[in-house]
Amino acid sequence: MTQSLVQGIIDALSGSVGKEAIVFIISMIPILELRGALLVAGPLLGVPVAKAIPLCILGNIIPVPFILLLITPIFNWMKGTKHLKPLVDKLEAKAMKKKDQIEKYEFWGLVLFVGIPLPGTGAWTGSLIAALLGVKFKKAFPAVIIGICMATVIMWFISYVLLGGVQILG
Repeated sequence: MTQSLVQGIIDALSGSVGKEAIVFIISMIPILELRGALLVAGPLLGVPVAKAIPLCILGNIIPVPFILLLITPIFNWMKGTKHLKPLVDKLEAKAMKKKDQIEKYEFWGLVLFVGIPLPGTGAWTGSLIAALLGVKFKKAFPAVIIGICMATVIMWFISYVLLGGVQILG
């Protein structure tokens, strides 16, 4: 599913925007985020690592403050509607299944949750869980940023070293 999603995005955007913009956009999308964008940037699109990393980090950071600050009021509004309440309930239940690490280790739990690239983790889910648990923005935002940086190092190694995204500076 993820591979077809990425390919669909690349196909849809290829004619109208550059490779760097594709990498940036992919890094903002839930599920894919920075992890998917770096996998695409090097091996598939040939974007040099010196360009890809800042684009991926920035793209992954942009949604975070909006999620941390606005998701709770948005979810509360959505719960008041007949058709959207089941969606919110499903999203909340899915996110809260992953809350134990964040609750147990607090700041560093959130860092690790965002930073270790496993399915179902990342900046979007980490921010959602932090917001639902009532973690203050001043604590959650830096933890998510550190986690994004950690994921960047791991995914850089996988994408550019192991999988051979060859260009470094372009």
